[in-house]
Amino acid sequence: MRRRAVTAVLAASVLLWAAGCSSDGGGAPGAAGSPSPSATAPQSSPSRSAEETPPAKGTVKVVRTVAEGLNSPWGLAPLPGGGLLVSSRDEGTILHVDEETGRKTELGEVPGVSAAGEGGLLGIALSPGFASDRMIYAYFTSASDNRIVRMIYDAQRPAGDQLGAPDTVFRGIPKGVIHNGGRIAFGPDKMLYVGTGESGDRGLSQDMESLGGKILRLTPEGEPAPGNPFPDSPVYSYGHRNVQGLAWDGKQRLFAAEFGQDTWDELNAIEPGANYGWPQAEGKSDDAKYRNPLDQWDTDDASPSGIAFAEGSIWMAGLKGARLWRVPLKGTVASADSQAFLEGDYGRLRTVVSAGGNKLWLTTSNTDGRGAPKAGDDRILELQVS
Repeated sequence: MRRRAVTAVLAASVLLWAAGCSSDGGGAPGAAGSPSPSATAPQSSPSRSAEETPPAKGTVKVVRTVAEGLNSPWGLAPLPGGGLLVSSRDEGTILHVDEETGRKTELGEVPGVSAAGEGGLLGIALSPGFASDRMIYAYFTSASDNRIVRMIYDAQRPAGDQLGAPDTVFRGIPKGVIHNGGRIAFGPDKMLYVGTGESGDRGLSQDMESLGGKILRLTPEGEPAPGNPFPDSPVYSYGHRNVQGLAWDGKQRLFAAEFGQDTWDELNAIEPGANYGWPQAEGKSDDAKYRNPLDQWDTDDASPSGIAFAEGSIWMAGLKGARLWRVPLKGTVASADSQAFLEGDYGRLRTVVSAGGNKLWLTTSNTDGRGAPKAGDDRILELQVS
């Protein structure tokens, strides 16, 4: 699909939605007078006493270094049956990494990538039907916008020529030198979720005619997904500053991490149709119109990018904070104080992905222009967590 404009119909629906919000400011679709997502849209739920709570304190063990010598790694996608795909923000390429040997093979360069500042080739995700369609989705900054394409991956072709021609499924996301968002992930409902940034233009986050500062929910073809909170719109939630982390827990509840400005970085439990406050609110707010984060950190301690769910906790990679945060959960609230690991050990941390069970894949981000690269940077680590 070519870019879907967010029309005045959307703006009208937002007014209707706001008018129907309950007095506690929850704003969740399904409240009186609000559009209700269909059952296809996974929704966050209040925590329930019957849910298991992980231990207050956890552990992290670095099992091994999987690969070294990566340039500006950003997106990471494990392949069924083994192997990892890694995108390079600045080079605009996708690599295959053999997780047993660390051997790197270039699939090819994604055409149209315009890398500058925080923009370039960002998140990647495998199609829900990857076993049969072999499609890789990629979010990247072009000369005019941020967009999403999909490409066929053919491992039987020569290295460097394994990516088919890109098919643009969504375009028109605002671009900037900063705050390009970029994380994409297919949810349990097989819909494509997209974290966008406000590209440095703060007003876009509350502007319902803009795709900036939002979480979007799309079909694999790039259409607004069935059951979205605003009719004929890709917008799933809004009032975000720069979303670079998306993950679901074992009960299909969505969580997102985003960068704050000067005070608070956030981890949010995402409700369809909800407003997360930026730029009127940074971190927790007394204004009932906005959803508060389930946890927040000083920007020097986090600057969060990727997140993953494992062993009952959200694991959040910190760039400026140069550490991995553990947030134990009970439902959609933190069950204990967050805990930091690997502080300063590997520099800036960009992406963390579940490797199944109590294992995680973690990438460093020291060659992105803001780090201090050491010999071997950047790298992929295998972690064992609890």
